[in-house]
Amino acid sequence: MGKLIYLMGKSSSGKDTVYRELLRDPSLNFKKVVLYTTRPIREGETDGVQYHFVDDEVYLRFLGENKLIESRVYNTYHGLWRYFTVDDGSVDLSKDDYLIIGTLDSYEKTANYYGKDKVLPIYIEVDDGIRLERALSRERAQDNPRYEEMCRRFLADTADFSDARMEQAGITRRFNNEDLDGCLNEIKDYISENM
Repeated sequence: MGKLIYLMGKSSSGKDTVYRELLRDPSLNFKKVVLYTTRPIREGETDGVQYHFVDDEVYLRFLGENKLIESRVYNTYHGLWRYFTVDDGSVDLSKDDYLIIGTLDSYEKTANYYGKDKVLPIYIEVDDGIRLERALSRERAQDNPRYEEMCRRFLADTADFSDARMEQAGITRRFNNEDLDGCLNEIKDYISENM
């Protein structure tokens, strides 16, 4: 039976880098789950790779078809942005293991949908100062930096990933990502122990 390996962490904790490295490892042979969003595509992103970039009409269609596993909406400085996971037929846990990135809320809803025994949480963390530097660097590289949104996300993460919320979700293991190679090795060992 397959598993969903669920990566999560505060913004700019390095989830995307860890995700890419785990996908590249042929010994793990993970398939990826691509989430959906209504937010604008960023410089350097590709539709269907980081996310499926869609509009509210597509979201409402999935909602009407009862295909939403979970969804979140953020009232950003640039309007409402939705992020959501869809049962679109791309996940078959009878055949494969999958890698997915999300929030603590999306992890909980996905674990409830597939079964907690089929979803392995991986929480990635890094010092807040390092996260802030990374976030600022990423925004500066955009054609149209969204500094207000960067700050909103940074502050919201404190509540979203509070110790109490983590404990409530049953997440006790944390992986520090200040040293990428060390973090990846710890995560691979943990996955191996729990598959």
